Amino acid sequence: MFHLFKALFCLYVVVRFLWPMPWPKWIRALIAITLMVVFQHSYISHIVFGTMFSPEVPRTIMIAVNWLAGSILFLAILQLTIDIVSVITAAIRRRTIRVPVALRYAVGVIALSTSAFAVSQAIRVPPVKEMEIRIKDLPAEFDGYRMIQLTDLHLSRLFEAPWAEQTVALANAQNADLIVLTGDLIDGTLQAREKDIAPLARLRAKDGVFTIPGNHEYYFGHDDWMHKYQELGLTTISNGHVVLSRGEGKLTLAGVNDINATRFEREGPDVTKALAGAPQGAPVILLDHQPRNARVSAAAGADLQLSGHTHGGMIRGFDQLVARFNNGFVSGLYQVGDMQLYVNNGTALWIGFALRLGVPSELTVITLKRA
Repeated sequence: MFHLFKALFCLYVVVRFLWPMPWPKWIRALIAITLMVVFQHSYISHIVFGTMFSPEVPRTIMIAVNWLAGSILFLAILQLTIDIVSVITAAIRRRTIRVPVALRYAVGVIALSTSAFAVSQAIRVPPVKEMEIRIKDLPAEFDGYRMIQLTDLHLSRLFEAPWAEQTVALANAQNADLIVLTGDLIDGTLQAREKDIAPLARLRAKDGVFTIPGNHEYYFGHDDWMHKYQELGLTTISNGHVVLSRGEGKLTLAGVNDINATRFEREGPDVTKALAGAPQGAPVILLDHQPRNARVSAAAGADLQLSGHTHGGMIRGFDQLVARFNNGFVSGLYQVGDMQLYVNNGTALWIGFALRLGVPSELTVITLKRA
């Protein structure tokens, strides 16, 4: 159904924008076929590579594909706007309204350039985002504690080793006390991503580097990937916790499995199990890849949940649609009962929709302060 919807979406652009152009029919037909193929690249990837999440093709091709696919998306939005305005104007003036060819060319230029900008924003090394979060009963020893959250790196043919190296260097330059990675580190098999994942071994923080699985880890062999993360020096947390100490002060860092785990015959998220045996009175920071179960985490006693998964909605306006699939959570800081939830826009995003417009990627530095 998803791929059928995309085909109809692209067909609308062909019929309403491309076909009225004053070009030779064979040129319009060739462009139409190209657009239909490009907009179905995920389906083609699924047929050729067995998955739409990790097409193993050169990076330049994936950049071009995302640019053209984004152009189709923006063309459809602009063309729909023109059609609505034309219908309203025609009804008011009671005559047919013809769209000037010059306007069509202008729309085409706007769509192509907007898409190019959106792709450039998606694939860049993320800027540093600094923020403070106040925690009730935070021990004085942890006042000013600096954490880095990385999430949704989606290391792939779009986000390869050079990008990972620059991101790691930027993270290390923050001199953080702790680094957490909240899932979806990769897209692809262990063999395909061996070189791209290697730079993560150089992540450094005073209290270590911790990670949990996202849904994409399960798509490509969860057990193998979690073992690989351990080899790289990342401490994996699976429905469990560790206790961080500063003098007499303690802080509980807990993590749960992704919701999709049960689809792959693995243990699903269990926040009760994750917090079993945690020291009484110590604030709890919970890592959960998806934000949708935040109310469960709050009820279980977490003080702060760090999540990703949504990529912030990627395009301003689309975020409201993405929020509907995540119980209303999509980007930024939320108050959920007595718990705070931070939904990170993502350090990168999925190779199949590499567009960002008004929703920047982020390398997030969180400073904990006493409430």
